[in-house]
Amino acid sequence: MVHQEAIPLMTPYKMGPFQLSHRVVLAPLTRCRSYGNVPQPHAAVYYSQRATRGGLLIAEATDISPTAQGYPETPGIWSQQQIEAWKPIVDAVHRKGALFFLQIWHVGRVSNTDFQPNGQAPISSTDKQITPDESGMVYSKPRRLRTDEIPGIVDDFRRAARNAGEAGFDGVEIHGAHGYLLEQFMKDSANDRDDEYGGSLENRCRFAVEVIDAVVGEVGAHRVGIRLSPFVVDYMDCVDSDPVALGNYMMQQLNRHEGFLYCHMVEPRMAIVDGRRQIPHRLLPFRKAFKGTFIAAGGYDRDEGNKVVAEGYTDLVAYGRLFLANPDLPRRFELNAPLNKYDRSTFYIQDPVVGYTDYPFLDDNANDSNVHV
Repeated sequence: MVHQEAIPLMTPYKMGPFQLSHRVVLAPLTRCRSYGNVPQPHAAVYYSQRATRGGLLIAEATDISPTAQGYPETPGIWSQQQIEAWKPIVDAVHRKGALFFLQIWHVGRVSNTDFQPNGQAPISSTDKQITPDESGMVYSKPRRLRTDEIPGIVDDFRRAARNAGEAGFDGVEIHGAHGYLLEQFMKDSANDRDDEYGGSLENRCRFAVEVIDAVVGEVGAHRVGIRLSPFVVDYMDCVDSDPVALGNYMMQQLNRHEGFLYCHMVEPRMAIVDGRRQIPHRLLPFRKAFKGTFIAAGGYDRDEGNKVVAEGYTDLVAYGRLFLANPDLPRRFELNAPLNKYDRSTFYIQDPVVGYTDYPFLDDNANDSNVHV
């Protein structure tokens, strides 16, 4: 038999102290199936289905406190009950030999009073309300955080990282992307403050930097990653007038921490050219500036993923919708096998099985009459 050389996505990679067997990462995906903000046993099935020996999974965005929630049935990591509920899920992933990181977040103003304790206003960098979107979702008018309240939110992130460690996670990813609380401070369209957390680029990034410093101080730089999206302009009224300067400044801040594990960055919005998605590939300057592992995300398929790994544009590639619909995605990529189609209508429902753990594996397709497409 002729030995077939591994495709770039399936080559091993050393990420700080961790040895990965391939470069296909499960992106953090909100799934809205943690009842009462407590992760459920069906999450152990979902994540372990997608776990491979030496693979990296990033768990769904997880609320750091009761004020952090912006969507129904998202998990939390602030209480002992939540920590205990995460433990068997983490164990199930570890039994498959995978690495498991928890994404910790605060949505800020991307919320409404229904999700907030005692029906209070969501907190943010600003008191400007998000423009209602096409889905009809109405976000409540937020309350601008007082300067003296910000250290308490930083401490919530620190505590969440510590709790993630107690639950058994290998590390945490700080959610600094997609218009949520950290970006509401970082991006000048959403930050209209006149204190030390507003105005200059350094001031706008101060909150995010304090969160990074606190989390690194709690669990160690080798167990911390961050997700950033400086170029994403059409999400939650969060846009920056100079995304390159913002991204470069944040790379400098990450590099202050020797061994900071990874930076997970989202590509600019894709364009459709000749009927095919074109990824702009504008993250290279940040990849070159950052000293740790670089993870690219945003519309990648098998071919694009192989290409960017082979070219050294990124170290790892995070997949969301494709991994959601194909629990054995790395194997399908390796074999160049056909992929299940994802069903967008079941992304955010609360069912513990449908659109969650019922997507077939490659081995099931031959004899499975209930293929989920």
